[in-house]
Amino acid sequence: MTGMADPKKQQWVLTLSCPDTPGVVHGVANYLLMTGCTILDSQQYGDPDSGLFFMRVSFERVHDEVTLEQLNSSFAAVGATFRMAWRIHDANELMPVVLMVSKFGHCLNDLLFRAGTGALPVRIAAVVSNHGDFEDLTRSYGVDFVHLPVAAGDAEAKAKAEAALLEVVESRGVELVVLARYMQVLSDDVCKALEGRMINIHHSFLPSFKGAKPYHQAHARGVKLIGATAHYVTADLDEGPIIEQEVARVGHGVSPEQLVAVGRDVECQVLARAVKWHAEHRVLLNGNRTVIFA
Repeated sequence: MTGMADPKKQQWVLTLSCPDTPGVVHGVANYLLMTGCTILDSQQYGDPDSGLFFMRVSFERVHDEVTLEQLNSSFAAVGATFRMAWRIHDANELMPVVLMVSKFGHCLNDLLFRAGTGALPVRIAAVVSNHGDFEDLTRSYGVDFVHLPVAAGDAEAKAKAEAALLEVVESRGVELVVLARYMQVLSDDVCKALEGRMINIHHSFLPSFKGAKPYHQAHARGVKLIGATAHYVTADLDEGPIIEQEVARVGHGVSPEQLVAVGRDVECQVLARAVKWHAEHRVLLNGNRTVIFA
């Protein structure tokens, strides 16, 4: 995987999908050549099942400065020619992100640390929680904490909390919402509003071990592999397009508490990779699946 953008240079990332027809790569390369840009990295994939072509190109301007508006305007004709769904991103900008958490803080702590040390190309705009447990932790990183309590079974409170969440997203220009072990089920309206912009993490025991204490349930069944899955959120609970997965092998002598510890480590690693890839514009949606240019 290539590294993060050089902050001293003006670099951009083009992502696109379109019908898989001849000439797409040539069209993109010729456009970049004619506009005085040079390609730093290029990846592409033609999916034989969907008939779609996917591409991610990292490039920089060789001479003079160029704005995002100028690039969007000049590339529009290429996009129209090949019927592309495309976007050009400023590779030097940190993606604004909101983290959501409930009572388990391991993923929150991990993401705050990675972002704070520059290991993730994101700017955490706020942490939103239905509990107040992690306010001190959040503020220790200089990040705003937004408490949106939701009482069990209180539909009105849930509606208000979700409206407030969308207001935070809109007012702070947030491009990604991360459910870092946020345990409330979000409404279909919120899922649709943030489609392709909200990532969840859960243990890979689902759907086999739903409900309370899944690791204890897994221990009782003598599992040999535990893991985690990061995926985009859709209205179908835990059924969204998968971004990343990981597993860890465990033996018969591992206790339920040890399973929990191993599982939490795996969850942190998987979620961090998913957030990083999304923030670097390496994930393209392909129906119910994803194309990952990692």
